Amino acid sequence: MRDTQKMALIGGAAAVVVGATGFGVYALVGGDGKGGGSGSIASSDGSNEDKVEQGPPSAAEVRTTAKRFLTAWTSGDSKTAAKLTDEKAQAAQALKGFREDAHIAKVKMSPGSASGAKVPFDVTAQVSYMQQNSTWSYASSLEVVRDKKSGKPVVAWKPSVLNPKLKEGQSIRTGKAGTPPIKAVDRNGATLSKQEHPMLGSILDDLRKRYGDKTDGKPGIETRIVDAKGNDTGTTLRTLSKGTPGTLKTTLDKDMQVAAEQSVKGKPKASAVAVQPSTGEVRAVANSPADGYNNAFRGSLAPGSTMKVISSAMLLDKGLASPGKQHPCPKYVEYGGWKFQNDDKFEIKDGTFAQSFARSCNTAFISQAKELKDGDLSSEARDVFGIGQNWQVGTGTFDGSVPVQSDAQMAASLIGQGSVRMNALNMASVAATVQNGTFKQPVIVSPSLDDRTIAKAGRSMKPQVHNDLKSLMKLTANSGTAAEPMAGLGGDVGAKTGSAEVDGQKKPNAWFTAYNGDIAAAAVVPESGHGNENAGPVVRKILDAAAG
Repeated sequence: MRDTQKMALIGGAAAVVVGATGFGVYALVGGDGKGGGSGSIASSDGSNEDKVEQGPPSAAEVRTTAKRFLTAWTSGDSKTAAKLTDEKAQAAQALKGFREDAHIAKVKMSPGSASGAKVPFDVTAQVSYMQQNSTWSYASSLEVVRDKKSGKPVVAWKPSVLNPKLKEGQSIRTGKAGTPPIKAVDRNGATLSKQEHPMLGSILDDLRKRYGDKTDGKPGIETRIVDAKGNDTGTTLRTLSKGTPGTLKTTLDKDMQVAAEQSVKGKPKASAVAVQPSTGEVRAVANSPADGYNNAFRGSLAPGSTMKVISSAMLLDKGLASPGKQHPCPKYVEYGGWKFQNDDKFEIKDGTFAQSFARSCNTAFISQAKELKDGDLSSEARDVFGIGQNWQVGTGTFDGSVPVQSDAQMAASLIGQGSVRMNALNMASVAATVQNGTFKQPVIVSPSLDDRTIAKAGRSMKPQVHNDLKSLMKLTANSGTAAEPMAGLGGDVGAKTGSAEVDGQKKPNAWFTAYNGDIAAAAVVPESGHGNENAGPVVRKILDAAAG
């Protein structure tokens, strides 16, 4: 009698097969079916002794093979279980790791009714690690196939048999859950939770990874999926203990954070950042939607006319412009084969550079391109404003980019178009540098916590350049394009608007950057229109919160 015939006679029993651990594997249920559908191939000498079964396994073979595999797995006999698969070496290693690396003390399998060659089953495991114990239950499945060489029914091995969330090259491990959780607080000790401030979610998660082990917290114990190198994939299967949070102090200000969140709420892809010029400390960061990409720190967009702050510093430094001197602002200027124009094709006849800056005249800047070297703007952005350097903020950031360009592209860079790229953090830092006179690299966590190296600018602004640039931004805030959102603010104020045209968009990206006293802020509201109308009110709310 063939083995398959013997197995068929065994099927149908409802007895429990008890493993060595005390947990059982329950017999499969369902109709016996008939062993049809299989064929055979005779040996080369014509005898029937070495016949190899072919075709799909019968219902009885599926039921019996699955029961034998699950029984061996339950009892901890990884070798026997692995021999019942089509990938014996891989299965043996995975099943052994399931016991040892995942710290499974006991396991019980409860098979369900087979559907063809597939057999679902429920797993109930006891996980035990460092006096932490937990019951872990989940559903999985296996498939019985016929081995091509032997013709025997075997389990088609794949990692998902162990757990449906496992992929190739992954395994399960129980241990300390990376770094301890954190209790983030603002500069005054007020708690900043993801529940209360969902816009900080991704940043708080990153701060935990970077600084959790530098706090007084203790990591939790988790059963999780790791890759082939043992790195955490971020998928937790079971939490044995949550761990004790450690307190992490940030530079944020809760009142300003709330204002920043409220100011961008409901504006798709909008972002805003506030920085303290004297220290570089980030006081607020917000993104909309709350669960979207961190455009405030990681975004990369053309900054439009807010870039004229850096361009002006360069022109002032080179003696190519001066606030009170006449400066051309025609309707059109051609350079490098491109024809540039102003918004609504306006012009300022016999006007000064201060007037051109306050009204955001494009041609006033393009007209000076012929006097510049290709790398002049890049050098100014890097050496004075710290743009493009390796910022160590305490979380991931894009630090701006002003590449060296030539001809029309270089001219376009002067007005924040071309290949220039910035985000709200970069432009808040630009305004902060103008207010302070020296670049202070933004930080959200004190460098003393991890002794990281902070980026420094190659040089400070010349005193005259600093004074002139502040006068330009103050004029813009008082009577220029930024006057409406900055109305009512006195003292040490300055602002610059921007509207960046983007191919394929009906409306430009709105930008606004400003400072009031020792707080600078910037915002960008994509596809919304002019900066003063759409990004300006965002910044104003943040400045008001700082003053209040």
